[in-house]
Amino acid sequence: MAIHQLNIDDFLNQADSYPVLDVRSPAEFAHAHIPNAHSFPIFSNEERAEIGTAYKQCSREAAIKIGFKAFGSRLNDYVEAAEKICSRNNKEILVYCWRGGMRSSAMAWLLDFYGFEVGLLDGGYKSYRNTVLKSFEKSYPFLVLGGKTGSGKTDILKELAKKGYAVLDLEDLACHKGSAFGDIPGRKQPGQEQFENMLHQALRKLTLEQPSTIFVEDESQRIGQVNLPGSLYQRIRNGRQLYLDIPFAARLEYILQDYASVPTAELIAAILRIKKRLGPLESKTAINYLLEDDKQACFDILLQYYDKQYTKSLANRAIQLDIILLEKVHTETNTNHILDRLAQQS
Repeated sequence: MAIHQLNIDDFLNQADSYPVLDVRSPAEFAHAHIPNAHSFPIFSNEERAEIGTAYKQCSREAAIKIGFKAFGSRLNDYVEAAEKICSRNNKEILVYCWRGGMRSSAMAWLLDFYGFEVGLLDGGYKSYRNTVLKSFEKSYPFLVLGGKTGSGKTDILKELAKKGYAVLDLEDLACHKGSAFGDIPGRKQPGQEQFENMLHQALRKLTLEQPSTIFVEDESQRIGQVNLPGSLYQRIRNGRQLYLDIPFAARLEYILQDYASVPTAELIAAILRIKKRLGPLESKTAINYLLEDDKQACFDILLQYYDKQYTKSLANRAIQLDIILLEKVHTETNTNHILDRLAQQS
């Protein structure tokens, strides 16, 4: 077969069709990796540390010999594991390490020798990360969906996606709903670097489809424990915005339904996280309402707080809002209102 050196664009294009092996250590992979790649470490964390120490304290040759001992003892294991990852009738596979150096070259040699068609990422993960960061400097045709907390913006984005429209769902990528109450049960937030990798993947996919509009929600820069890259955040923040203007009572009803099953202890913990901004009296009052099993009174206080925060944020931005007046929070109805507005403007 053959080994093909691939630039980052060709590598990512082929990654849509063929399995990708990340041959860095498990710790490196856990920190961040190319989305959908398989962890396929050529060395364990301990072996990598030992080889690195030998390289620094002894010589390059000494480090290579240690690597040979570990690598050589597992050749058959690597081949069998790669076969399980590939389909029966397809032996095309992609490989990368940190800089496209010895680790990926050794694995590529082995798989090629056995009979795989191997694509090797030129420059490795480091090259990939440079591409990720540069992608956030580009212009995208964002149409920002705005509105105060409880307007059902995320549900509308999902409905638009189901209808075939281009959508960048930041909360889904971040595994967080974007407020102190935003943890999504059963989903752990990615680290910052992995979030950026996933964000790049989503933008790349949308760009390949060449949409005239990409719908995105008006978010704070910080979503849970991760941050939107600064340049991308500014493009979203200053983009054209459709503002959903829905009455307070309707939004409160929607929030109560959304958080009806959340345990009281978790809600109290969330209130304590915003205590300094909410204020000691309001925080105490909201918690007391929860303890009295009066979620409506509690969320009335919280929604007023988030409304003030959002209004303040809009006041600091030089943008014109395209306001859509809506009576209630209803995903399908409000999605159709948005599409009707856009049709009128086209």
